[in-house]
Parts: sequence; structure tokens; C-alpha cells
Amino acid sequence: MAEYYFGCPEIIKEFLLYMETIRNLSPRTIEGYWVDLRTFFRYIKQKRKLVDKDIPFEEISVEDIDLSLVGSISTMDIYEYLHFVMKDRENSASTRSRKISALRSYYKYLTLKAHKLDNDPAKDLEVPALKKTLPKYLSLEQSIALLNSVNGDFKDRDYCMLVLLLNCGMRLSELVGIDISDIHEETITITGKGNKERQVYLNKACKKAIARYFHARNARTYKNKDRNALFLSRTGSRLTPRRVEQIINSYIDKAGLSGLGFTVHKLRHTAATLMYRYGNVDVLALKEILGHAHTTTTEIYTHLDDGRLRDAADSSPLADYDVSAGGGD
Repeated sequence: MAEYYFGCPEIIKEFLLYMETIRNLSPRTIEGYWVDLRTFFRYIKQKRKLVDKDIPFEEISVEDIDLSLVGSISTMDIYEYLHFVMKDRENSASTRSRKISALRSYYKYLTLKAHKLDNDPAKDLEVPALKKTLPKYLSLEQSIALLNSVNGDFKDRDYCMLVLLLNCGMRLSELVGIDISDIHEETITITGKGNKERQVYLNKACKKAIARYFHARNARTYKNKDRNALFLSRTGSRLTPRRVEQIINSYIDKAGLSGLGFTVHKLRHTAATLMYRYGNVDVLALKEILGHAHTTTTEIYTHLDDGRLRDAADSSPLADYDVSAGGGD
């Protein structure tokens, strides 16, 4: 049983197990559902004075939550909770939307799948309006500087990770989940959200980086080598997402890019933007490469190319018209 089930009441645990085994969601997503549901029921217990008022919020146990309490929740309870997390916990609109998603999924399971409740208080919840922002990304010059910053005992591994992130547009979880068997002569199999697989073609830079890393990997002696994982730690186990973040952040610092808001996920935005800007990749192709479920998610990258916007403006038949040269009054 995963660690994140610790302190979890049965009425919630069965939902998490369903999402993990039937819906096939990732452990990280499951843990996120549990954290959001735990916060909600801590609020409910505190609001209804079911715990001593001196107990800190983060120490409120929800192990005693049962179907009776879960079924007593009204839509107004949820709206009051959302006001609480906005005012008292300073949750952003996107964070509140995520919490709504967790509650929707939970009550949908209880009413439509488990048939334990007749009423779904989260069914008609409105999602907070989200501010649409353009994704942050590295310029071509900054990307090259980042690649040139790689050094150290594991430079071939680290360089390979950066090359794949910047060329294939994969997520952090997808990178650390790559197995050796996923690498083919021309393509790489990436397992994305919901365990959906997609094939991404490897360009010359990717092929060279992988070959170089394989040579270094095979020449190194590991204490407990994970034979399936592509990217290994110093001890030979699969690299964790957190460790990869630390590695990439160290190179962002070395490249002189710290303090600009760049993270591992921004490399995914960078890959998408560079492909669209320099490779004339259409939205449908980019959608498949990135593993997006809908083109609306991918279309944000079409708003980033100032060069194309400039070309579009210059292509107007009136672009060169000057009234002073046309003999006007």
C-alpha cells in the first residue's frame, strides 16, 4: 500500500484504489486527490466543530470520516470551502479548480460508480475563471547556453536528458519513466498521462546524445543497477523526478539563467515553441508530439511566434500604402 494512503479513511481509500486500478491514474495524481480531499474534510470537521478548536488545521485527522458525513455535504459547503482556501490559504484560481476537480471526481464515483449516494453536491460546481497566460520558454540562444553548461561525472546522462526535454517536449514524469526498451532506432515510446503511449521521432541530436549516454552507462559500474530504467542515479536506481529537477536547476544556474522563472516544465514549453517557430510544425502535429488530448491546449503555442505575426501584418496589401505618396488632398 502506497505511503499516501496513511491516515486515509476507507470511504476515500476505495475511491483512490478505483482511480489507481481502474482509471489507471499515476501515483502522483492519486496522491494529489488524497491531499485535496483530506484538506476539504479537515475544513468540514473544523467548521462543524467536530474537533477541538486548539488542534492545528494540518493535524486534524480524517480517519473517522464515514459515509454519513460524506453524504451530508451540500453544494454550499463546497462553495464556503472554496472561499476559505482562497482567503485563508491564498489558493490561486488554478489551485481551486484542481480542488473542484477532486471533489467532482470523488462524488461522481460515489453516486454513479459505487452507488453509495443519490445526491452529488459537486455536480453543478462552477470552475473559477482562469487567467490565460502565455507559457514561459527559453529562447534558442538560451537553450544552447543551457546545453553548453553541462559538465561533471554524469555529463553524458545529464546532457541526454536535456536534449530529450528540449527536442521531444516530454513531461518530467515521462522522462524519468523511460525504459531502455522504449528506445527504438528512429523513435521513442513515451508513456504520458493516463498511461497513454505515443511515438515521437528522434532527431540527430537525440540519437547522438542517447548513443553517447549508452556508452557511458555501460562503462560505469553500479551497485544495484536497474536494468529497465534509462536514466540511472549514482547508485544505479531509476532517477526520481525530484532529483532530475535538482540536476536541471543546477544547469540553469550555471548557464546564467537563474531568477528568470525557468523550470524543468518550461523546457517542454521551449521544445514546443522552437518546433513551431523554426520547424513550421502545424498544430495537429505538435498536439501529437506533446501528447495533448485537445488542440485547444496546443494552440497556445501559436500565439508565441512574433515573427509569424509580423509576417502576417507585412503581407497585407495595404502594408506599403502611403497616403502622402498617393496624391491625397
